Amino acid sequence: MQIILRAAAMYFFVWFLTRALGKKEMSQLSVFEMILAVTIGDLIQQGVTQEDQSLTGAMLAVGTIGILILAFSVIANRIPRTRSAIQGVPVILVRDGKPVQRAMQFERVAMDEIKDAARAQGIEDLADVKLAILEPGGSFSFLKREGEGDGGWDEDSEKKVS
Repeated sequence: MQIILRAAAMYFFVWFLTRALGKKEMSQLSVFEMILAVTIGDLIQQGVTQEDQSLTGAMLAVGTIGILILAFSVIANRIPRTRSAIQGVPVILVRDGKPVQRAMQFERVAMDEIKDAARAQGIEDLADVKLAILEPGGSFSFLKREGEGDGGWDEDSEKKVS
């Protein structure tokens, strides 16, 4: 029973820690940050099992965390009001080509990161961006301004403009 309680406590601690550290995709982690993530995983295992080497202890710890992940997923899907607290919310980092400094500082995102993500999506200049959004999972979404060759619909011909 102690392993189950320890696993649950660590789940909530890691959930809080990841929310506090901000949004970053695995592909955006530096080598050092990836090593820290692995180290944290090992430390969590030691804290949860108290060096219990048994198969039962490992199954209880992993099972508890798995059940909590499933429970939070079900809660977020069935009770929409909880979704933002559990999964996070998208944050606007650029509006009408201008950076939203307060949001960038809060999310600890540098302008270079936004520009890199924009270039990866074929956007050369942030002046062409209506909105740049940091999604809850750490990825960037960009909405281009209308009339900027964005591949939108031409109302007169009802055909997609390329």
